Amino acid sequence: MKETSEGDTGTLNDLIETGKAVTKDANRDKKAEEAETTTTMEVGEVTELNNDRDIVTGANRFNQYLPLLKGKSIGIVANQTSIVSVESEPNTMDGRRTATIENMHLVDFLVGRQLNIQSVFAPEHGFRGTADAGEMVKDGVDTATGLPIISLYGNNKKPSVAQLKGIDIMVFDIQDVGARFYTYISTLHYVMEACAEQGIPLIVLDRPNPNGHYIDGPILELEHKSFVGMHPIPVVHGMTIGEYAQMINGEKWLANAAQCDLTVIELKGYTHDSTYSLPVKPSPNLPNDVAITLYPSLCFFEGTFISAGRGTDMQFQVFGAPSLPERFYDFEFTPQANEGAKYPKFKGELCHGKDLQNYPRMDQINLEWLIEAFVANDRKIDFFNDFFTKLAGTEKLQEQIEQGFTYREIRKTWQAGLKDYNRMRGKYLLYE
Repeated sequence: MKETSEGDTGTLNDLIETGKAVTKDANRDKKAEEAETTTTMEVGEVTELNNDRDIVTGANRFNQYLPLLKGKSIGIVANQTSIVSVESEPNTMDGRRTATIENMHLVDFLVGRQLNIQSVFAPEHGFRGTADAGEMVKDGVDTATGLPIISLYGNNKKPSVAQLKGIDIMVFDIQDVGARFYTYISTLHYVMEACAEQGIPLIVLDRPNPNGHYIDGPILELEHKSFVGMHPIPVVHGMTIGEYAQMINGEKWLANAAQCDLTVIELKGYTHDSTYSLPVKPSPNLPNDVAITLYPSLCFFEGTFISAGRGTDMQFQVFGAPSLPERFYDFEFTPQANEGAKYPKFKGELCHGKDLQNYPRMDQINLEWLIEAFVANDRKIDFFNDFFTKLAGTEKLQEQIEQGFTYREIRKTWQAGLKDYNRMRGKYLLYE
């Protein structure tokens, strides 16, 4: 996809194709200007970090949301990515003032501020983020705080009336990676729906999207709706989770077109072209920046018999299978059970594949790896499994690959849908 340089407006079609068409919004722009002039604020024994050179997450903009929580019974949707960076009170040593910057979990931070947290709700992979993809996560108690943890995965994806009883306000703070099949946005949908039905306000603490600089992929067809794809959006949606929440509301995607009482605590210093290295891995099998940039492309292999590196320390940075021909695929790896992959594909078997660990930041989905693996492999009849259509959001992609379409021919079929989607997306963007 064509990149548009800063200062080059390009044609509208170019901007739409690259996902950079942004509507003007006077109220939004005014809020952004006000955010730029926000001063450092003392909060108890910590200070809000407010360095204009850095991206400040919604969770770290304490003065924007702590007043909304005071005196309320709070429910929090959180996992291991829900962290804040705090600066301790400076100490004077040898005539010099020194301070320590440290990361704290949001739940620990709020408990330390004597706020009344009633329950913690955890998405796929659990509150501490160690469960396998698709693994049933049970309810429990957080050993650090004694708070009850309610799983929002498995059979209980949506908070029940009983689970929300007594809660005055909900907070959602989870790091997304910008792919439709990454299930945290599905959890967001169900939390918004439950809050709307029970009249509970929801605060979303926004976080950067590390894949927020582009949009790409086929648009999901609603007949293929599932927990790995709930909305008619492309594979790479190009929105922060706060922007996405606004789109869920604005497009009336909640049951019965319900509207959630939504407040987004915006990022500071972020644009959709910003690069952002996640301080905490968002799930066990996305361990670093390379895995995150490759994820929208390599996750399609999850709908085939090919391994995407689960059971190694190179998850979503390699792919392969025992049956791929060595003359074309000379990289080797052997999956074994590990954190986040108790039963990986080809456990204990030598796989031949490609090593993508040094691949640069991507600005479009790469279909060549998938097509080449399909062509090179003899197991064409059972190359795809039923999960592939759920990941793609359409039956067309599998059909196109089986019929011998090139990646360029396939990409052409996405463009009309991407243009329509980007026009819709533009209404909800908070950042340039």
